[in-house]
Amino acid sequence: MQKLKLNDEVIVTAGKDKGKTGQLARIDLKNKNVVVTGVNLVKKAMKPTQENPTGGFVEVERPIDLSNVSIVSPKTKKATRVRIEDKDGKKVRIAVACGSVLN
Repeated sequence: MQKLKLNDEVIVTAGKDKGKTGQLARIDLKNKNVVVTGVNLVKKAMKPTQENPTGGFVEVERPIDLSNVSIVSPKTKKATRVRIEDKDGKKVRIAVACGSVLN
């Protein structure tokens, strides 16, 4: 069982976007990268196409390293680590800071 899942609320702990929060949009475990909505936006030049006849600059989200994000505790709204425990024969994710079960 992995500690981060899609649509988890995470906070950036290092880098130019430190302190920003967002939801996980994509997880790449092979390259240890994640894409967080609204974080690490860069401008990309787009050529004109039939769908976008004007072209121009578009802001896109780029991946950041997995080690630079941490899950947000539901009770304290701060960064926390995740522990995996067995409850009633099922593995569940627990926030270390507050002890609450993560969905």
